[in-house]
Amino acid sequence: QVQIVESGGGSVQPGGSLRLSCVASGSGLYMPNMGWYRQYPGQQREWVATIISGSKNYIDSVKGRFTISRDDPNNIVHLEMSSLKPEDTALYLCHARLGARDYWGRGTQVTVSS
Repeated sequence: QVQIVESGGGSVQPGGSLRLSCVASGSGLYMPNMGWYRQYPGQQREWVATIISGSKNYIDSVKGRFTISRDDPNNIVHLEMSSLKPEDTALYLCHARLGARDYWGRGTQVTVSS
């Protein structure tokens, strides 16, 4: 019954901003570790950002530009993206981990181009 749903993607010009949101729901899903991954066309997923007990970590290429945050009572995580670059273009996927279980959303597309 666990569901992960992302939203907020879209098409922007270089230097633009987007705010992605992810809602994780399901009976028994309590305070999971959550984060964001992204997948370039034809490539495998890569880790982007994670928030665990208030501690935030990012891949080097997005530090200073992306900010991850969450609403723990409702298992909601956000990714605020600014100064977007063409290389940020990807399908952004939300991930939740609870114990040994991993849950994934289907992703929201971010396209950065002129």
